[in-house]
Amino acid sequence: MLLVYTHKITPRLNYIFKHICKRILDVPVSFTTTVEEFIAHDSLKMSYSRQVLGNEFHVKSHDILFDQGLSDVDILVQDWGHTKCFFHNGEKSAIPFDIFAASFYLLSRYEEYLPHVKDEYGRFTPNDSLAFKHDFLHQPVVDIWAQKFKAALQQQFPDFKFNTRIYNVKPVIDVPTAYYFKQKGLMRTIGGTLSDIFRFKIKQLYQRYLVLLRFKRDPYDTFKWLTNMQKHTKSKFTIFFLIGDFTTYDKNINVNKKKFVSLIKSVADYCRVGLKASYFALEDFSILKEEKINMEGIINTSLEASRNSFSKLNLPNMYRNLIELEIKEDYTMGYINAIGFRAGTCTPFLFYDIDYEIQTPLLINTFHVMDFVLLKQKSLLDKKETLLKIIKEVKQVKGTFTPVFHNYTFSDEKRWKGFKELFTLILDSTNED
Repeated sequence: MLLVYTHKITPRLNYIFKHICKRILDVPVSFTTTVEEFIAHDSLKMSYSRQVLGNEFHVKSHDILFDQGLSDVDILVQDWGHTKCFFHNGEKSAIPFDIFAASFYLLSRYEEYLPHVKDEYGRFTPNDSLAFKHDFLHQPVVDIWAQKFKAALQQQFPDFKFNTRIYNVKPVIDVPTAYYFKQKGLMRTIGGTLSDIFRFKIKQLYQRYLVLLRFKRDPYDTFKWLTNMQKHTKSKFTIFFLIGDFTTYDKNINVNKKKFVSLIKSVADYCRVGLKASYFALEDFSILKEEKINMEGIINTSLEASRNSFSKLNLPNMYRNLIELEIKEDYTMGYINAIGFRAGTCTPFLFYDIDYEIQTPLLINTFHVMDFVLLKQKSLLDKKETLLKIIKEVKQVKGTFTPVFHNYTFSDEKRWKGFKELFTLILDSTNED
């Protein structure tokens, strides 16, 4: 156990030390404000305060972990070996930066509470992030800092044995619409047919009726392939179905259709099923609650995971709604148009509510790449190289890699050519040394 001496034990301090020490390094941690107790401890220990006590392992603290609410924080990002860091703390500290304060800043998404310009869907953009501006978005810096902290501790306490964690993958499959042609109802089918005719999409019109007459599989119906992949891999897929009402933003199948319900049930036999919250559920608690109840009725168990439509995340309200509905995990945190680590980490972490200054039970699983970003790469080789680079970053800290693909990504559409191979590459990455 690591004993930390500090002049004041705060919720922020407790939160971030437990994340770095327990979740990343697998070392139990406790705190004391009593010097005598600290001196008597004969194992792993350190002080975290403004002043050093003697010749102990000491990290000079930044004020942010002892503050409440938001304040103007001066941030100077500097090089630290092959990575970056901020909150430099001088020569008397065992490590040159207060990694605990810096990690709290990133994990709490402190910068997303500050004034910023949102995109057309009301999302925080990567260009506004500290990580993008200072070129460390591509690195899981919180995990890298934790490893540097571990190395410094090992040097001071060579007899202490640290556990080693294992790299793993958490694939996410997003299903905004389960079928392209099937199960759309009479009016939507007629509307689609007329649209094909007026826009001279004869090939699509032909394909539409081949599917409707059951001569051909629906292009978005890739669920048999996905469940077969699940049977042959140890990485558990989480598949998020949109079951909200038809709106301008959300255009999935009606949840009252038996074949759609049957599809979700059959997928749930092999994969983990989550709720893709509809666009209007993000602002309306009653809609979100209804969607949760409907999904639980389909899968016949408690809903554990959710993900937001359009990857829109309005902090902290959406997370508070999930907590109130006792949903345990969220998979929305990430960027749809950039590859990297939005919260600076590849380790799932608990949401910290800055307004209430409490650690919540909601586990945040950040995603690190979305299929649409890979579409920007010209060739399949470029896509592979991009994927391998981000996987390498996660592997180096033995973290959790979370990619987001869609059900239609695995269709035979020309633009998605090679994406089955990319998905397989990700799954196979757990088998390599």
